[in-house]
Amino acid sequence: MAIITLTTDFGEKDHFVGAVKGTIYSEIEDVRIVDISHSVSPFHITEASYIIKNAYKCFPKGSIHIIGIDSELTPENKHLAVFLDGHYFICANNGILSLIASEINPDKIVEINIHNTVETNFPVLDVFVRVACHLARGGTLEVVGKSIENLKYLKELEPSLNVDKNQIIGHVLYIDNYGNVVTNISRKLFDSAGKGRSYSITARTARFTEIFETYSDAINFKLEKEKREEDGKKLAIFNSADYIELAIYKSNPSTVGSASTLFGLELRDTITIKFE
Repeated sequence: MAIITLTTDFGEKDHFVGAVKGTIYSEIEDVRIVDISHSVSPFHITEASYIIKNAYKCFPKGSIHIIGIDSELTPENKHLAVFLDGHYFICANNGILSLIASEINPDKIVEINIHNTVETNFPVLDVFVRVACHLARGGTLEVVGKSIENLKYLKELEPSLNVDKNQIIGHVLYIDNYGNVVTNISRKLFDSAGKGRSYSITARTARFTEIFETYSDAINFKLEKEKREEDGKKLAIFNSADYIELAIYKSNPSTVGSASTLFGLELRDTITIKFE
């Protein structure tokens, strides 16, 4: 049974997600549709790429991923179907796939050319779904598009290591639903630069001298509960994607606050790690 995933900035209020799912089921009844997220910030390519990059690998090979972010067809924003890492991706050529495929080269890229048979102002519904259903039935990419060699390239800020190799400058890559701040500094870079040295992490006024493996590792459960520093404790961890993340233990952006609000951090803000 084919799996089709959906990642969009449509939200949950409007009819768009339901219409897309209904159209897929009208085409193929025995298909599984999985929502990755419909809460991507509007037109936010970087945010969407982080979500998809860390989700698609958990799906079986051959899964089909529809990405409905900035998908209106224009002369500068063509539509693509791509086979990458054993998965199919259907999206606009707006740079998002260059971020998803930053470490893996696509096996095949086609520029979708079925538009002359479709009149639409809702391309995710009328174009992406048609292509996804074609692939779910076992169809090939060549039928829906012409092969091209390269994706539109979108360069994101990358962390840098200074000449003396004692300082990493990184940036805020993503802010999750809890307000936790994900940096673009990977465990691999941190380990290779740090070589076991002591360090301090600074982000505006917040400072950290230890990175935990889980949120609860930051809590001293040997102390009696009333003596522990728990809710509201600031901490740094290596998250599930192996990036350094700054967080507040059991944060809630709408009540006690979050790392983003309490530290005053937004996307692209600077994070500094100094090694002793």
